[in-house]
Amino acid sequence: MSSALASYESFLVHNVSTISTLESTLRSVTWILPGRFKDAELASEALSALLNVMSMYHDTLLSRIMQSEPKYKPLLPSSLHARYTKAWSDKTAAYKWAARALELIRFLELLIEMGLRRKVSSKTKWRGIVIIEVVKAVLRTILLRITRRPLISPPIPEREFDPSALSLLDESPSPTLVPSTPSSSVPSTPDHLRNNHVPLPPHPLLTPPPPSRSDAPVEDFLLPKALTTSSVRTPISLVKALSSPKDWLAETIYILRPLIYAAMLSKDRQTNRPLLTALALEFLSRNLRRVPSTSSALERTEYARRDRDILWYLFRGSIWENWTRPKLEAFVDRTSHTHLLGLFSALLKDWIPLIDEYYYYTAP
Repeated sequence: MSSALASYESFLVHNVSTISTLESTLRSVTWILPGRFKDAELASEALSALLNVMSMYHDTLLSRIMQSEPKYKPLLPSSLHARYTKAWSDKTAAYKWAARALELIRFLELLIEMGLRRKVSSKTKWRGIVIIEVVKAVLRTILLRITRRPLISPPIPEREFDPSALSLLDESPSPTLVPSTPSSSVPSTPDHLRNNHVPLPPHPLLTPPPPSRSDAPVEDFLLPKALTTSSVRTPISLVKALSSPKDWLAETIYILRPLIYAAMLSKDRQTNRPLLTALALEFLSRNLRRVPSTSSALERTEYARRDRDILWYLFRGSIWENWTRPKLEAFVDRTSHTHLLGLFSALLKDWIPLIDEYYYYTAP
């Protein structure tokens, strides 16, 4: 087994650019598969889950190789999110495995729901969804107990390097190849064409252009390169620890909110109580959470993402059934015979029934 993994890792390193291009192409295919044939959404989600799992494995492997490669120097510094999550992954093994397990469940949860819908009753399917949410809540609680800080999503570092850069490290310039960049010096004039008496003025095509002068002040060039308070902080201190019971309560409500919503939906899908309860918990957590300082850029980014996620309630419960879906269906009918928009409306028409049938397409 270890030899097979070693062989695959060697194959990945030597073909990383091709594999990355293939991943991007297949990921684009998953968007147009639903509605093309029977169980197309199952095939699409299976392919998407496989790509996500393989990408997580590839990112982990390539990141380890990049760190051990002295010739590789990134052009840009790591993002605050990558610094923070990588620091916790390196510091605590429990954080690393809990974060990876949480991401793995996120990749597979919709595929599991599709399988349950085809094999078991609706009651058993919802029981399985509640179990998944229990596991996710436990993992998030573990991360909260380890870091004692607000949860950052995703909890693992994301890919921040160009995979093709890895293959360039092993390439050496060949003496038989023409240099990729032309020489900046003016080519010399052959002796039999040279005027020995009066030098000819240089031709404009053979003269290198003068250096361009920018009218922008020096500060515009220096300010983006200046260090900020986040740049000099230790990675773990990029997010301040929760200090008051109010902060802990806000984060606990945020963690338990998806579990409470799924548990209520499993027993009551006819009324608005699950939706109203989830919305109430969402805004209660938002009002209880602390206001991060201007220097806490990572925490402010996370809270901004949570605020944007509130828009997903437009695709849930009675809001979706009575307001959002009728508007989308009307848009599909109006644009079905319009060029370009007709293609988009056809894809949208295939996706609308999936939101009705599956919980995890729009789950919190």
